[in-house]
Amino acid sequence: MIDTINVREAIETENGRYAALVREKLKKSNTYLINLMGSPGAGKSSVLLYLASLLKDRIRIGVMEADVDSDVDARLMENAGLLALQLHTGGACHMDAKMTLEGLEHLPLESLDLVVLENVGNLVCPAEFDVGANKKVTILSVPEGDDKPLKYPLMFQVTDCLLVNKMDAAPIFDFDLTRLRENVKPLHPGLPVYPVSARTGAGLEAVATYLLHEMERT
Repeated sequence: MIDTINVREAIETENGRYAALVREKLKKSNTYLINLMGSPGAGKSSVLLYLASLLKDRIRIGVMEADVDSDVDARLMENAGLLALQLHTGGACHMDAKMTLEGLEHLPLESLDLVVLENVGNLVCPAEFDVGANKKVTILSVPEGDDKPLKYPLMFQVTDCLLVNKMDAAPIFDFDLTRLRENVKPLHPGLPVYPVSARTGAGLEAVATYLLHEMERT
């Protein structure tokens, strides 16, 4: 008889253990963690920079930038006056809870109200791993199309909030916000959807207010 081992189950169990440690660490320092997800080029860094400009006088913010390589985004954050940490995933297409915990060990959490983890650009893998965050926020950009919830359903099922970025470019593309909402609804009824533009800032004040409200609830 051949023994069969469910490797994925073992990976998920281990990840869950580290996610619990992340939550414990965040609770101890009273720090809120957002897992920011989205495709490469969706505008995660641009949206984050704009939100930080709205929030930095109200809360203390730190950023963890996860990439396969380079420190381009971390430098952007640092140049904007944010405390930034670059995380290299060693080729992995996502962050897991163990990597997140290691990153948090290098931040002064007692001096931070909010940490944003900008996950590796990907609509698949990051959705599968709980990193211990208080809130999962996904950014979808107009050029990607309104059919993405149909093609990558898990991301839209697990996220807590969806930002639709580059709305200023909507007239150029065959993008229908109503159709997007209809595609999301069966997957995640009641999911907050915010149409925004990191270029103009449209809609991002409402997102900042939403995030502050969610932080106050914890």
